[in-house]
Amino acid sequence: MPPILNEEGFTFSEKSALDFELLISDISSRFVHIHTSQLDSLIEDSLQKIIDFLSLDRAVLWQEEGPDSKRFMLTHLRFKPGCGPEVKPFLTSDSFPYLTAQLLSGHETRYSRIDDLPEEAAVDKATIREYAKEYSAMAFPLLDGNTVYGFLTLGKMQEIVWPEKLIPRLRVVAHVFSSALLRKKSEDKLYETLQELEKLKVQLERENVYLRQEIKVRSSPSKIVYQSQVMIEVLDKVEQVASTNATVLLSGETGTGKELIASAIHESSSRSQRAMVRVNCGAIPTALVESELFGREKGAYTGAVSRQIGRFELADCSTIFLDEVTELPMEMQVKLLRVLQEKEIERLGNPKPVRIDVRVIAASNQNLEKAVKDGKFRQDLYYRLNVFPIEIPPLRSRREDIPKLVWSFVDELSNELGKKVESISGKNMEDLIDYSWPGNVRELRNAIERAMIVSDSLKLAIEIPKSPSSLLIPSAITLKEIEIQHIKRVLENSAWRIRGKNGAAEILGMKPTTLETRMAKLGISRPD
Repeated sequence: MPPILNEEGFTFSEKSALDFELLISDISSRFVHIHTSQLDSLIEDSLQKIIDFLSLDRAVLWQEEGPDSKRFMLTHLRFKPGCGPEVKPFLTSDSFPYLTAQLLSGHETRYSRIDDLPEEAAVDKATIREYAKEYSAMAFPLLDGNTVYGFLTLGKMQEIVWPEKLIPRLRVVAHVFSSALLRKKSEDKLYETLQELEKLKVQLERENVYLRQEIKVRSSPSKIVYQSQVMIEVLDKVEQVASTNATVLLSGETGTGKELIASAIHESSSRSQRAMVRVNCGAIPTALVESELFGREKGAYTGAVSRQIGRFELADCSTIFLDEVTELPMEMQVKLLRVLQEKEIERLGNPKPVRIDVRVIAASNQNLEKAVKDGKFRQDLYYRLNVFPIEIPPLRSRREDIPKLVWSFVDELSNELGKKVESISGKNMEDLIDYSWPGNVRELRNAIERAMIVSDSLKLAIEIPKSPSSLLIPSAITLKEIEIQHIKRVLENSAWRIRGKNGAAEILGMKPTTLETRMAKLGISRPD
């Protein structure tokens, strides 16, 4: 077949027009069922066929860099040997003000000589001469409805006259390319939406499982019971900080209700629509702390047979409560500091950071300043956590709250145990108020629960625990025997339950495995 373009210009005979229409028909049919992953290579292959058939030098497809952008990226390029690529990777309206204005208004543009362009295209002419070096060119807008999002440009490095018969056929090519690109954009957007929905679904499922587990293990009253001035001051601070995203550090003796205060802060915040994630830093084995907090990828270590999301990622857009934060190993304190500073985590086995939006509430029953001084806690992490400190008073500092707390626990346990209590003697209540409660609210609840279990009367008699000062041990008893007696007493008071909330290990401030090892060493076993 003779070339459609020769030294005299286009020879667009009936035969060549028919051949070109057959080429366009073949190109169009190949785009019908093309998978979007093969689209780019098919567009470039089609551009090559067009410039070969028309004996052109270059064909370029441009697409906008972003919505309302003044720049268009070169996304597809084909050229004859020796004719490229000299074009810039971006086309801007500043470099081609006249031509881009024409194309953005939906008009096709073409010129056989650069000087054919009007006077108002002076900037365009200078840019073409400097960079494009195409003496003849035509361009077709790529349309998404009435919006232009790109161009198809064809060029020749010699002066030629573009036949009118050629224009509608190339317009069809531009439409075919545009339709395929828009389909790819739609599919990509749909895929991203489905991925996001799947991510939200997985996160919601994890959150629901977590909530169900929390409902099973939590036994604190749903509301904070108080009337004392010290607790009014604590809750004033809760109200002040709740509406912010500030990190909160709760301090106080064991059993004072730090987790309940953390819940109050979360429930009064803008994050309350999502569950607060609770982490007992002292209950996680050292080897698993990092994967529990920050997650892991499949195969991150031996036994990691699946990907696991960490507690921080689970708490995204919510609150994480780090109880017993001083129990974190020193190397994890460094990583926690980085999370607080950078607002991103790295899953174990994956160095790619994941951005998170998490509000942190930390708690400790130890003196953090002393822990820093003793080298057990990082000073920089302490300063990062101590943005808004709240100290929870011990029960002996809020004795006027004890009657309300007693009846609150009685009402709660009456429903659980199916027992009815109508009265508590005045003397018994006075004794409860006078007792120092070294175990604080938790110890008070345990005392009431024991009394409710053994009670068969409408009048409840609550036994006052023996204070440490009354546990006078004869000097003849060895330190080992004192330890055995103390552990046995705690085990008996907790019905020989070692693990879990209010278990012997928690009361003794030990890990369950440590207590079991100690019991075996001391020869302590549960009686038949």
